[in-house]
Amino acid sequence: MIWLGIETSNAPLSVAIVRDGEVLSEIVQNTKSTHSVTCMPTIEEVFRKTNLKPVDIDAVAVSEGPGSYTGLRIGVTIAKTLSWTLKKPLVGISSLKVLASNVELFDGIICTMFDARRKNVYAAVYKGKELKTIIPEHHGSLEELLQQLQEYQETIMFVGSDVKKFKEEIQSVLGEQAKFAPPSLNLPRASKLIELAEKEPLPILEMVHSFVPKYHRLAEAEANWLKAHQKEQKG
Repeated sequence: MIWLGIETSNAPLSVAIVRDGEVLSEIVQNTKSTHSVTCMPTIEEVFRKTNLKPVDIDAVAVSEGPGSYTGLRIGVTIAKTLSWTLKKPLVGISSLKVLASNVELFDGIICTMFDARRKNVYAAVYKGKELKTIIPEHHGSLEELLQQLQEYQETIMFVGSDVKKFKEEIQSVLGEQAKFAPPSLNLPRASKLIELAEKEPLPILEMVHSFVPKYHRLAEAEANWLKAHQKEQKG
């Protein structure tokens, strides 16, 4: 089975083609280029390198969030378009779980997080090689998350390129309990996305229409609009 994987949930971009569990081509980049400019050319490149055509794939996997609103919309829109056009099933996987899979061989607690600004994070906590969910993916304050993690009496591995922003605060609360993944494992990989997607049941094609990113909070503009609309109704 041939999979195309697309990961655009945050600043890094990753695209891969995997056939029967073997990575044929994968591109991972962490530049300031916008995904609207780089994603489609990157997809074209992995197809060119593998001598495959879009019609050759059997399924599409995409990172469904949480993360950057713009990045998620770009990746999901491209994935949905390819899925429906090619008549191939689409499978979405948590962007936090994709990162956690980078260190799945760590037999302990794994915490992945993205910066959500104002000392808030998107985060999830997993356990062991099976990546069993301990704390579901959510949007919340870093302080509350660290208080929850203090309750676990074992080493916690933090993963994600945004973790460095909070490293000092994490260490001040957890001390030696906190460990940090090396930089090479802090970037999401589309091949890992596909690996997780392969464990999920393939949805029927029609479900692609109802597929939406999982933001876990309203965009600031949307939140402001709702506040203004509520004030108008009260007035």
